[in-house]
Amino acid sequence: MLNSIKLCSIIVFVIVYEGRRNNMSKKMVILLICTFLLISIFFSAGTIFINIGTGGTAGTYYPLGGAIAEILNSKISGINATAVSTGGSVANINMLKENSIQIGFIQNDVAYYAYNGVEFFANSKYTEMKALCSLYPETVQIITLKNKNIKTLYDLKGKRVAVGAAGSGVEVNARQILTAVGLTYKDISVQYLSFAEAANGLRDGTCDVAFLTAGLPTAAVRDIASQKEVFVIPIPAKIADSLISKYPFYIKTAIPKDTYPSMTEDVSSLAVLAMLVARADMTDDLAYSIVKAIFENLERLQVAHQMGKFIKKENALFGISIPMHPGADKYFKGK
Repeated sequence: MLNSIKLCSIIVFVIVYEGRRNNMSKKMVILLICTFLLISIFFSAGTIFINIGTGGTAGTYYPLGGAIAEILNSKISGINATAVSTGGSVANINMLKENSIQIGFIQNDVAYYAYNGVEFFANSKYTEMKALCSLYPETVQIITLKNKNIKTLYDLKGKRVAVGAAGSGVEVNARQILTAVGLTYKDISVQYLSFAEAANGLRDGTCDVAFLTAGLPTAAVRDIASQKEVFVIPIPAKIADSLISKYPFYIKTAIPKDTYPSMTEDVSSLAVLAMLVARADMTDDLAYSIVKAIFENLERLQVAHQMGKFIKKENALFGISIPMHPGADKYFKGK
């Protein structure tokens, strides 16, 4: 919607500018503007504008969001969809609430926190959203360098640990995992850093360990691994089971040994899931049409990003942490 308004404003400005340059009468300029606006209103009548909240332009959400927008625009009549770069899951929930986006990429754990009014949503519970589908796993990666000689989670005591940006889903993942092994932030030197900042800290020697939660492989980790020997700290099965029993949005996973250079074996870990979430007031018919268009054109997502290969209809209801949108539910269950 905002893009359309900006475009109209530019066109009106051009009409006024050209009118003055060509010495048109004021009446003629006004007539041209009115004609343009009437045509615009006629062609936009009935158009549904959908902004899709993604993440940073260097992440996974943005290219997948762009591909989904292309699918919706080409496969659903009367849709004008746009992928919007945002601050990620938490920002997307707030933007859904404001109706500045109508669909958002959101981690299932962050959606759970918002829907239940816990963690950083303790004072801003939000239940007016519904899940459209589950997309792909976002793996918890606990990265250090081999020369640090940090082998287990218990070795983090006394170390400089990047736990993610303050108030981020990564930071909550880090805190929950540390608690599960009997550590608190008082036992480490906490650094609230983004992916890129943590990568720089590891490279420069100002950080010992970094928590990341993202699709595999993560560009920031791959960049470090091209220059330094990285070591991925495992999450033992006992700790994973303990966390899953308390936080049902986690799933067990393994980071394959060929994910990054210098890895010699698979590493046990946990993952959350990226979900596509819509405002609760989206009509059932529209929600149905959106998921139908996406899951009947998955090859476009596979081209957009390598994580697209994980998006499959048989996995679409896996790890859903908030109520499903009735329209999406109807599509997946064939009702």
